[in-house]
Amino acid sequence: MAKDKRHVTAAVRFLRERKVEFTEHPYQYVERGGTSTFAKQYHVDEQMVIKTLIMEDETGRPAIVLMHGNKEVSTKELARILGVKKVVPSANPQKHSGYMIGGTSPFGTRKAMPVYMEESLLDLPKIYINGGRRGLLIAMDPHDIVRTLYAKLVRVGI
Repeated sequence: MAKDKRHVTAAVRFLRERKVEFTEHPYQYVERGGTSTFAKQYHVDEQMVIKTLIMEDETGRPAIVLMHGNKEVSTKELARILGVKKVVPSANPQKHSGYMIGGTSPFGTRKAMPVYMEESLLDLPKIYINGGRRGLLIAMDPHDIVRTLYAKLVRVGI
C-alpha cells in the first residue's frame, strides 16, 4: 500500500529525519479559529495546543515564540529578555517561516530562527503543535522541542 503523502510537510520531514516520535491529528481548519478550534474538535485543554508565533525586533530580526493556546505573549517582557527595544508580531511571517498563517510550524522553517518557548510547556505530558499546514497538528513530547530546536526557555505568557 502506498504511503499517504498528504501530511508530508517540511515540518513532518524535519521530525522524521530526527527520529522524533509524534502522532498526526488532522482537523477541520477554520479561518481565524485559532487554537480553540482544534481544542474543541479533539476535546483537549487549549493550554496543550501551542501557538507558533513569528515575532520581529525593531531591526526586523525574526524569532519564533511558542506559547500556550490560551495565553498571550508579553512583548515587553520578551523584548527585555532579548535585550532589544521592541518586539512585535511579524507583518509577514510566511516570508521567514515558509508557512502560511494558520499553518506555521517551528520545524523545517525556511530561515533558521532562534526559538523561545514558554517554560511551563515542559510541565505538560504532551502538546499539540502545527504540523506545517492548515488543518494538521502533531502531538509530541514538549521536551523534544528543546532537543531538536535548541529552544530557549522563557516566561513571557500573560
